[in-house]
Amino acid sequence: MEHIKRYHRNILKADGKSLVTEGPVPPETVERYPFHEGLVAFRPPERQQQAMIGIARLPEGRIIIARTEDTIVGYVSFLYPDPMERWSEGNMEDLLELGAIEVAPPYRKYGVAKAMLKTAFADPAMENYIVISTEYYWHWDLKGTGLSVWEYRKVMEKVMGSVGMEWFATDDPEITAHPANCLMARIGKNVPLESVEKFDRLRFINRHFY
Repeated sequence: MEHIKRYHRNILKADGKSLVTEGPVPPETVERYPFHEGLVAFRPPERQQQAMIGIARLPEGRIIIARTEDTIVGYVSFLYPDPMERWSEGNMEDLLELGAIEVAPPYRKYGVAKAMLKTAFADPAMENYIVISTEYYWHWDLKGTGLSVWEYRKVMEKVMGSVGMEWFATDDPEITAHPANCLMARIGKNVPLESVEKFDRLRFINRHFY
């Protein structure tokens, strides 16, 4: 499958200043700007920056960033699912995982996450994919936001829903480990029925146990 990447860019206003949301960006762009010190949800900023550079180098990898003139303050990554996850078992060329989405705390009130997703899905090539997002409550910044698990999930559903991602049922053990966890997905307009059916089988690998 040819992974076509069409660059898009938008300007977001934040307290009178301009934030750029852009992508998919090449690894050189991710490397050019330091990560904001508040981007610590997954690992220290410097290490997360290196991880995002690696994803940007992948044929299917897509990195969308939000930045000031000199600093990356948010990012979204898309890539094939981890080989250790069930979502890779179908070897689907047209299934991407929204691997991470993070915004530095000082910028969360400006709708940056939604803006980055809007930029990501502005590329018509995204209609060729099933895009999934596995939401695990242990990745959420409950302490920093002061939100409860259910309040945070509602926020995540609203953000993901802004680009057409919907809740999908699954018997995946990691997702069913906690009632707040969920699988969200967006099925592109150009995805063939065969891929949709394969995705359905991945969602319920253990259906014969019920």
